[in-house]
Amino acid sequence: MAVTGILGGAFDPPHNGHVALAQAAFGQFGLERLLVTVVAEPGHRDVAAPADARLELARRAFEALPSTSIELDKHARTVDALEERRPHDAIFLVGADELASFLDWKEPDRILELVRLGVAARPGYPRDRLSRVLTQLRRPERVELFELQPLPISSSAIRARAARGEPIADVVPAAVAAEIERRGLYRED
Repeated sequence: MAVTGILGGAFDPPHNGHVALAQAAFGQFGLERLLVTVVAEPGHRDVAAPADARLELARRAFEALPSTSIELDKHARTVDALEERRPHDAIFLVGADELASFLDWKEPDRILELVRLGVAARPGYPRDRLSRVLTQLRRPERVELFELQPLPISSSAIRARAARGEPIADVVPAAVAAEIERRGLYRED
């Protein structure tokens, strides 16, 4: 059966950690294809760059991955996007920190009816934080954990570095760094 991975987010900007998660998921779950969804207006956070710029950055970040498509997602909440898409045999990819806050998402149990969750946790991540979430879900068996070596990167730190005019090529794919520079994204006015 063809398994589709879905990696959604604001990608403000996408970084090497996002790409590493996507690459690991292909091997971990035997993905046939990966769909990267760039949330136009996230319901859980503000974004610094406009949706069209973040979509282009995501295209550049994930362009080297096989069988990967990148789309803009007009839904602010994951469950709404999944309800519309109704994917067959899909696994939604998140990091362990996202699972730790999963109960705060809109309709987490419904999300697990629509997709499985593939959760990347760094070695030594406190499993009790995840267990507390899993015990409160109706379908915890739909959550699959896998280990991923951490990359100490955050989009907010990258934006701060870019705002100060510091190099970011060590934490984002080269094409992403070039596009951020070309567009003058994240610069302080």
